[in-house]
Amino acid sequence: MADGEKRGNVPLSEALEAARASGLDLVEVAPGLTPVCKVLDYGKMRFENQKKKAANRKNQRTQALKEIKMRPNIDVHDYGVKTKAMQKFFDRGDKVKVTVRFRGREMAHMDRGMTLLARVKEDFAEECKVEFEPKTEGRLMTMVLAPKQH
Repeated sequence: MADGEKRGNVPLSEALEAARASGLDLVEVAPGLTPVCKVLDYGKMRFENQKKKAANRKNQRTQALKEIKMRPNIDVHDYGVKTKAMQKFFDRGDKVKVTVRFRGREMAHMDRGMTLLARVKEDFAEECKVEFEPKTEGRLMTMVLAPKQH
């Protein structure tokens, strides 16, 4: 039994005796009408399961939503700084919410915000996809971009 051979239906007392004889534990693997049991080292099994769970936790990564705020009359250099930050976020696998904020008389020129977001969309066409198209909410215009899966 300890070497992996299958025994079929065995009375409980015989299975316990076989486990004691090999110095291992009798572990119920699948409970049910006819339970399935194995003779193995229970402590070792628990340790290996813990290691598997830890490895799975280590490999999983949550996708964060980062926000980049811009103004409609953004300068060329400032735009470059913002896009460089966005590129870092995409490389890490994060989503980016691009927000254009309008103040005062800028509200009369909402088209500038749309052209700015269209420019961002065009600049990152290869690296990401648009998750939420640009929409206006009061003084804010927002768009969400998500990195493409490789």
